[in-house]
Amino acid sequence: QVQVVQSGGGSVQAGGSLRLSCVPSGYVPRGYCMGWFRQAPGNEREGVAGIDFDGGTRYADSVKGRFTVSKVNNKDLVYLEMNSLKPQDTAMYYCAFRWDDTRCGSLWASPDVYNYWGQGTQVTVSS
Repeated sequence: QVQVVQSGGGSVQAGGSLRLSCVPSGYVPRGYCMGWFRQAPGNEREGVAGIDFDGGTRYADSVKGRFTVSKVNNKDLVYLEMNSLKPQDTAMYYCAFRWDDTRCGSLWASPDVYNYWGQGTQVTVSS
């Protein structure tokens, strides 16, 4: 059984930084891609950043230059480093994995393509 565990998040003032982490447990294939999503109350879940198995990354325009996604291959550990945070970044953040596909490609921001999801972690940015 696969579980995806998230950690990090919390509350910070505008301009501050936070780091989220995400790691799957149980069966983990030797190829996957993953994405970070967020959802604010009343809004749809939106893709924030994605990373392919080879380390290729993609970002939503709203976070480019401020967020960085990275992974530690031998530990299947994925990070989302968030800098210069803004109040509009406030949301519940989720990580998700797509098994047996080394590239999420142009579908990286579509929640439907992912198989396994983390439990979510709240990020709150105050002005």
